[in-house]
Amino acid sequence: MKIDVLVAEIGSTTTVVNAFNNIHTPDPVFLGQGQAPTSVLEGDVRIGLNQAIADLSSNLGVEEVSYKEMLATSSAAGGLKMTVHGLVHDMTVRAAREAALGAGAILHQVTAGKLRRTDLKKVQDINPNIILIAGGVDYGEKDTAVENAEKLAELNLSIPVIYAGNIENQEEMKLIFEGTNYQLYLAENVYPKIDQLNIEPTRNIIQDVFEEHIIHAPGMEHVRDLVNGPIIPTPGAVMVAAKLAKEYMGDLLAFDVGGATTDLHSVTEGSEEINRILLSPEPEAKRTVEGDLGVYVNLKNIVELIGEETLAKELKDKYELVLTQLMEDHQAIPTNKNSIRFAERLTEEAVKTALLRHVGQVKHLYGPGGKTTIAEGKDLSNVKYVIGTGGALTRLPRGMEILRSILTQQHQNKLLPTDDVEILLDNDYIMASLGVLSKKYPESAFLLLKKSMDWKGASNNGPYES
Repeated sequence: MKIDVLVAEIGSTTTVVNAFNNIHTPDPVFLGQGQAPTSVLEGDVRIGLNQAIADLSSNLGVEEVSYKEMLATSSAAGGLKMTVHGLVHDMTVRAAREAALGAGAILHQVTAGKLRRTDLKKVQDINPNIILIAGGVDYGEKDTAVENAEKLAELNLSIPVIYAGNIENQEEMKLIFEGTNYQLYLAENVYPKIDQLNIEPTRNIIQDVFEEHIIHAPGMEHVRDLVNGPIIPTPGAVMVAAKLAKEYMGDLLAFDVGGATTDLHSVTEGSEEINRILLSPEPEAKRTVEGDLGVYVNLKNIVELIGEETLAKELKDKYELVLTQLMEDHQAIPTNKNSIRFAERLTEEAVKTALLRHVGQVKHLYGPGGKTTIAEGKDLSNVKYVIGTGGALTRLPRGMEILRSILTQQHQNKLLPTDDVEILLDNDYIMASLGVLSKKYPESAFLLLKKSMDWKGASNNGPYES
């Protein structure tokens, strides 16, 4: 069977392949999915990829499949590990951090100001995939970024370095890293003026560098033998899909709840009213990663957030379930009624907590001149759609209900979506795949996402429609 495009999601434990046909038409089709254990630790990612393709063939009821193109997302080999080094924590550091997170990075170190010996030692221990240096508005402070670059250059690590600070330093950066084992990439300043973010150019370079260098990671060296299209970090692919959806649908929020983390992606400029009183600028596309809110790997953290005694009583009273037994028997993929109920409760808490950490708020300050109202953080009040993706929300029966329940809760002064938001689920669980697919086929990627969400939209909301 000939398939137009296969998209592989090479995860830390599982490799999934999604098959798409009619990709060049107004009616693209999601054919099905196959999966297998990821084989990076076996020294060759192709083993798991080929097994996932064989599983796809079995699921489609055909002897074998061939494909014209294969694209990929990856969080294997540790994902996209980055360290970020800027000048002022609430300015250039924060801008650089937003750029890295939006690209799909896992941040292992974030520093402000001049690097100390302990900071440099940590960089060596982390051995990141990419180092991002920022600092100084354009034509402003220059010395900190230069000194940090010089200190990092002395380590002479074989790591790509992206410089996204004061543009006056670009020539200096070339001289600093010349003759070292580093490969230098220059980006536009992530914080070119006070209260101005410019993170998209750096995000794009981060994803390009990831694709260029991930193929050299242990176990990934032969990935290009099968994958002949783009490779981007899996969390970054979800962000790309969210940004694509915003073009056709309007402001949105996407929850991605997994076994290890809960990621939240918001794509909205917020309201004019809040922007006028916003203390610091926020990116239109923002991603937060809650590494303590995985519903399998980090279930103990979520239980502690709820309160062990509180949760035990709740489960006992509602379902006559015993918490200690549920925790002991918990599986990555729940297989019975009781484990599903437990997973849904964990998912509900993960979603609620992630939302409250992501959203901004209004504050009232009192001084000699009276009351002043300011806003801090991300304004979600203009969000019209909330999308659920990830295994927990798309595969558990109450995914839609979980999202609806947390969005109707009242939290004073929080800049939350209004009650009339539309809740959608990525029923085919293909949002990450569609993010990378959109790099080549944006119209088809959105039409496939629209089908997966069963979103009707207006007659002019989508490609090929008028």
